Amino acid sequence: MTAVPEKALEAVPVLHAPRVSRAGSRKRTLAVLVFAALALAGVVAFGMANMDAAMATDFEAKNLPPGWGHPFGTDWMGRDMFLRTMAGLALSVLVGLFAAGVSALIALALGAAAALGGRKVDAAVTWLIDLMMGVPHIVLLILISFALGKGFWGVAIGVAVTHWPSLARVVRAEIMQCRQAGFVEVSRALGKGPLFIAARHMLPFVLPQFVVGLVLMFPHAILHEAAITFLGFGLPPEQPAIGVILSEAMGYLSAGMWWLAAFPGLALLAVVLLFDAAGQSLRRLVDPFGAQE
Repeated sequence: MTAVPEKALEAVPVLHAPRVSRAGSRKRTLAVLVFAALALAGVVAFGMANMDAAMATDFEAKNLPPGWGHPFGTDWMGRDMFLRTMAGLALSVLVGLFAAGVSALIALALGAAAALGGRKVDAAVTWLIDLMMGVPHIVLLILISFALGKGFWGVAIGVAVTHWPSLARVVRAEIMQCRQAGFVEVSRALGKGPLFIAARHMLPFVLPQFVVGLVLMFPHAILHEAAITFLGFGLPPEQPAIGVILSEAMGYLSAGMWWLAAFPGLALLAVVLLFDAAGQSLRRLVDPFGAQE
């Protein structure tokens, strides 16, 4: 055999770069998912454990800038802003978990009804989805929260009943695609009933997209809870919610107390990014193509 010169090999164009091994990519994705989940669980546990300390006042230590004793400083009542921020994040995460869970169940029920209930049910659900998505989101949230008396349950229910349309569309499309699959046609030909087909074929088919949609719904729920609380239509002022903290801080920024808004805002952004990282990692794990990226 004739040896190929090294210069000739160097001249051959590389059409694509070699991909990282699938196992290594999945391990990194799983590590990101686990880290995000543990970090969020730690925020909730620490915030709930220090809920009373977050509301404790000390007028001798009021308006202190960030330092060793108070990493996020103190407010005009001497309350530690680090503890208040962590407690507020814990409340926001709990509201987001409840609201996203209920909203995802609504999306699953309506999406399945639209895909399996015939043309009239599909038209009714599609009309309802278009109606919900056509109404300004924040306005609908405020109206529902105010009608339910605001507070924790008012905010949670308001967020839950307004965040399902996008996921309902995904569930409907996935189930309708599954109905046309060959394995479903084979089950029908073998005499299997609708309940068997739904439980053994359609539910496993739609479950990965449903779980990913549920996780990605958390950051939207948290941001909207903070937004309506900031506007005064959410959690009450006596609770250390992030929206309450940011709303109260607006009156003290002109006095140079920048830390009252900067650190809670950055902490809220970090929690939202953790939820987003968890959702994107979960999407890559359940997607056979995305897991190799």
